[in-house]
Amino acid sequence: MRPATPTDCEAMVQFVKDLAVYEKEPVEIVRLTSETLREQLFGENPAIFAFIAEADDEPVGFALWFLNYSTWEGAHGIYLEDLYVRPESRGLGAGKALLRELARTAVARGYKRVEWSVLKWNTPSIEFYRSHGSFPMEEWDTFRLAGKALEEFGA
Repeated sequence: MRPATPTDCEAMVQFVKDLAVYEKEPVEIVRLTSETLREQLFGENPAIFAFIAEADDEPVGFALWFLNYSTWEGAHGIYLEDLYVRPESRGLGAGKALLRELARTAVARGYKRVEWSVLKWNTPSIEFYRSHGSFPMEEWDTFRLAGKALEEFGA
């Protein structure tokens, strides 16, 4: 487990594409490039962060995250955008190590939460997350304003 470096960007983009396939989405919708990711992770004002899980010195998974904020807690938290481990490396502890590193980061920095979204049909991930003490926010729904609706509303 280690922080991502600029040389990890190609692998992380591939992980995102693999995640799209796993989530039953066409890989063509992934617009992320390694150049864009490199700038956003390691440019002048990075606002996203990533950890890499390795096996035999090769990346096998990643967690990409950014800060959120709770007005109720009066503190930052971590929003986990993506956690992905290659299928052949699952069950070896990489996902647990990534999630634990996020929790350690939150505790060390005084953040009060680590949050993320999970597709309702993704039972293996839901069971994995529950096994480590996380819980669904049953009374909350995620909303998104994107695409044409965002452009029209934001005009």
